[in-house]
Formats: sequence, C-alpha cells, structure tokens
Amino acid sequence: MGHDHGHSHGLSGGTATGRHRRKLVAVVIITLLGVVAQLIGAAISGSLSLLADAGHMLSDAAGVSIALLAAWVATRPATSKRTFGWQRAEVLAALANATILVVIAVVITIEAIGRFGQPADVAATPMLIAACIGLTANLISLSILHSGRKASLNLRGAYLEVLGDTLGSLAVIAAAIVIALTGSGLADPIASLAIAAMILPRAWSLMREVVDVLLEATPRHVNLDAVREHILSVEGVVGVHDLHAWTITSGVPVCSAHIVLDAAHFSAERTDEVLDALTECLGTHFDTEHCTFQLEPAEHSSHENPTHD
Repeated sequence: MGHDHGHSHGLSGGTATGRHRRKLVAVVIITLLGVVAQLIGAAISGSLSLLADAGHMLSDAAGVSIALLAAWVATRPATSKRTFGWQRAEVLAALANATILVVIAVVITIEAIGRFGQPADVAATPMLIAACIGLTANLISLSILHSGRKASLNLRGAYLEVLGDTLGSLAVIAAAIVIALTGSGLADPIASLAIAAMILPRAWSLMREVVDVLLEATPRHVNLDAVREHILSVEGVVGVHDLHAWTITSGVPVCSAHIVLDAAHFSAERTDEVLDALTECLGTHFDTEHCTFQLEPAEHSSHENPTHD
C-alpha cells in the first residue's frame, strides 16, 4: 500500500512572471527611454526631484530586468538536488527590487534635506518637459502591466514601482509649475521628499510578501481551517493532521497533509478514488493543484503526533 502520494503537481505551466515576459521586456525598454529623457532634463535644469524620479525609474528598469533574468532561470529543469528547480529565484528577484527601492528612498531623502539649507537654481521649462516625457512613459508601462499585476510578485512589484513613478512624475510637474510661477527653488526638494514618501510604503508591502514566501507562510488566499473542513468532507476521510500550505514562487502554491482513512477506503481499489477527490477538491476550491498526501489507516494515526499542524 503506497502511503505517500502526489497526484497533481501544477508545475508544468511555468511561473507567473515567465508567462508575462514580453510585457516586462516592453516595460524595460520604455522605462529606459524615460530615464534618458529625465537624466538629460535633470542635467539641464539642475532639478533634484527630476534626478530622483530618473533614479527611481532606473531602479524600476533594473528590477524588471532582474525579474526577467529570474523568470528565465526559473525555467531550468528540476534536479535531484533542486527538486523544484530554480523557481524561487523569482522571489529573490522581488527581494532585490524591494531593497533597491529602500536605498533609493534613503538617498533621495538625504539629498533633499541638504537642499533646504541651500536651495539650488532650477530651470523650470526643461524640468517640465522631461517630467512630461517621464509621465508618458510611465502611463504606457502601467497599461502594459495592468492585466498581469495580480499574477506574480515580480509583476506586482513592477506595477507598483511604475505607479509610484507616475505619481513622482506628477510631483515633478507640479514643482516645475510652482518654480515657473514663483521662482521658489524649495518646491524641488519638497517634490523629492514626496517621491521618497511614495517609494517606502510600496517597498515595505513588497518586502512583507517576499518574507512570507521565504518563511513558507500560508498563502494569503488559503484558509487552512477551510481546507481541513473540505478534506474531512471527502468520503472515507476520518482525520487529517500535519496539514501545511506554502508558496514555492508566484503562482505556485503547494499543500501537504497526512490523511487518515477508514478501513473500507484504505485498500488498493479505493485509495486512488480518495486521492483524486482530494486533489480535485483543493484544486477547485483553493487553487492549490500541487498537493502531496500521505494516506494512513485509522489504527496508524496513533503513531503520529496530530499536534504538528
């Protein structure tokens, strides 16, 4: 009697980031064009906020490039040493994205505070033109990423970063208008601080999700109590323990459990029926297709420790 079964593995479709690779390539190209425009504008105008927005956009391009590299690495086949392949490389790329965002925010804040004491002369017209070009690039990138933003940590991270860039470009545009109308250079460091304030919450949110994956926390869309109830509702199942759910990488949730069967169902003829019912149940109700179940007769459950759930 086989006690260890894994009927549906859900790994053949590739990672969520890999399925949206073309979108990410387009976003990288568009973002880099926006970065070039803003760097030229910052050099001509002397605007810190424009330079900050360019740096943020450059970090976005770097982050998306890392995600693309990770998506390619994640397609490498599994081996006896890495049984899930390299799929978690995508999560590490998302961690790199979040770290880059934090560094950018800190540098912007330090530079902006320094400018309050010595406001710099800023040319409003080139600043405004470059900011508008950056805004256009961001809006195009947002439209490309919108449909896939819920499918992958890396796509969501890229979407949030571009969204922050969009707001940052709006802040730069507002600062340029204020400078043009009033001649006050203080609008530039104020806009820079606003950009930094936009970056940090998004970096924190992304970091939390990455840490959850690395710590193998239960996926947010999975209610383990509900999973337990569904498992117990399958005919022949009289108990469940050592129930775990975690995420390998974006779009690849997995589940494992020890399933206790009654005597009538713990037979060569009935175990396949139970396994098929369990796999269909979790795949349908909880979008968790990669499931590993260890089947046990009721008399064997006394040898297991049911408190380890």
